[in-house]
Amino acid sequence: MHMRGENQSSVSGFLLLGLSRQPQQQQLLFVLFLSMYLATVLGNVLILLAISTDSRLHTPMYFFLSNLSFVDVCFSSTIVLKMLQNHVVGSQAIFFSACLTQLYFVIVFAYMDNFLLAVMSYDRFVAVCHPLHYTTKMTPQLCVLFVAGCLVIANLPALLHTLLTAQLSFCADNTIAHFFCDVLPLLKLSCSDTYINDMLILLVAGLLMIAPFICILISYIFIACAVLRVPSTKGKWKAFSTCGSHLAVVSLFYGTIIAVYFNPSSTHSAETDTAATVLYTVVTSMMNPFIYSLRNKDLKGALRTLIGRKRFSTR
Repeated sequence: MHMRGENQSSVSGFLLLGLSRQPQQQQLLFVLFLSMYLATVLGNVLILLAISTDSRLHTPMYFFLSNLSFVDVCFSSTIVLKMLQNHVVGSQAIFFSACLTQLYFVIVFAYMDNFLLAVMSYDRFVAVCHPLHYTTKMTPQLCVLFVAGCLVIANLPALLHTLLTAQLSFCADNTIAHFFCDVLPLLKLSCSDTYINDMLILLVAGLLMIAPFICILISYIFIACAVLRVPSTKGKWKAFSTCGSHLAVVSLFYGTIIAVYFNPSSTHSAETDTAATVLYTVVTSMMNPFIYSLRNKDLKGALRTLIGRKRFSTR
């Protein structure tokens, strides 16, 4: 997969270095990532099945959670499956077109995660601050519109990034020091002028990542104010407990992103950035179903019913 032409030309593919070059570590990482991927798929699929089979969970909160679970499976599959495949076949190669495809879907699912967490915070805001109007405000049509809007908005920056990256030339090294095709590692390899790409990341990506985060913060400020006005301690705990799982997921997702992108550049190293990237791309998707199922009584009940039904049907 070498370059064609002399100076400014396109490569036919790249080499993904992965997380380690040492054979023993590669074997260990393969087992670890395979285990995390299977846990991610199993956990999120169980959430999807529990929500779809239990009529008590056919509410806006669980509708958004089921979409988040679906996105998490897709997000993890987009990143991990290629890495596992490369290990099995003993090749680090990825074609240029496949790299762009992976880049596109990584961006789409990352933004979908981001937007869905913001929508879920609005849902919790309405539930806590306007409980009497919850069913009239959070209608099924509005919920579907929210998810459709998230999908459309997530596709726009993904399309822009992918099309602009496709126009770049790669003339020297085609080795990506990462475990998947991401925007920043690709821009570092390019011998073209990446000013427009950099500005797109700074303006569009920054805005689309920060705006949902601000919406989440504002929602929780109003939620906290509403909870503090509740007279009894038991009432306060009951009001806030409905937000606990979502708040834990938000903290995990944004905490790892802040650790990568908002630390001083002098403290960055390729190893620490890669480790933090693993956290918000793979570990968060795996942890979400466990956080929701452990903290949510209704969901735990639905999961027990689902698993009990499966055991009964196999006898």
